[in-house]
Amino acid sequence: MTNYSVILFDLDGTLTNSSEGIFNCVEYALDKMNWVRPDRGELYCFIGPPLIVSFRDFCGMNDEQAMEAVRLYRERYADKGLFENVPYEGIEQTLRRLKLSGRRLAVASSKPEVFASRILDKFSLSQYFDFIGGAELDGSRDDKLDVIEYTLESLGKPRCNEVLMVGDRFYDAEGAKAAGIDSMGVLYGFGSEKELVKAGTNYIAHSPQEIADIILDENN
Repeated sequence: MTNYSVILFDLDGTLTNSSEGIFNCVEYALDKMNWVRPDRGELYCFIGPPLIVSFRDFCGMNDEQAMEAVRLYRERYADKGLFENVPYEGIEQTLRRLKLSGRRLAVASSKPEVFASRILDKFSLSQYFDFIGGAELDGSRDDKLDVIEYTLESLGKPRCNEVLMVGDRFYDAEGAKAAGIDSMGVLYGFGSEKELVKAGTNYIAHSPQEIADIILDENN
């Protein structure tokens, strides 16, 4: 395995289980718009891609309606939804192990950067990251490739062969591949092994602990 010196992490489904807050805010937005509310089991498509894409493609909204749905979603999310969230068991120990090994860690999330920072501060995880990268509130820089490139730029442009992206959805694997870096898919989040393998992820981890095991132990 390559001796990666920079590890990028997705947030939702990789560092924290954010499903409750996301689902509650999606339902809040749909109710405010008098839109048909799908069953909760169908809302997992909102975890990973930009919100406007999910409201448009999954709910059948036009661009104007999707923008209003995002506004309403954030109306609740900013005060309540972002903290209806919990770090995955073992993720802090994994971050600590990687940090102590001398790796540089960063977050590359399609979630607005201001929200990502507040969540990580809330759970005392910000201390492990050299940089927290995310989207803008105006909807720009929400594509995974754009977030990865922005994060790498902010880290001083490390060489691509030294960087590994860790995430739970195919968006993470595809974004990493487009950026010219390797990726690790995690199976405890919201994605499936099938989608991650199809997207070309280089490694698979079944638990937060296994992320560090793969990165560290195979380098010894």
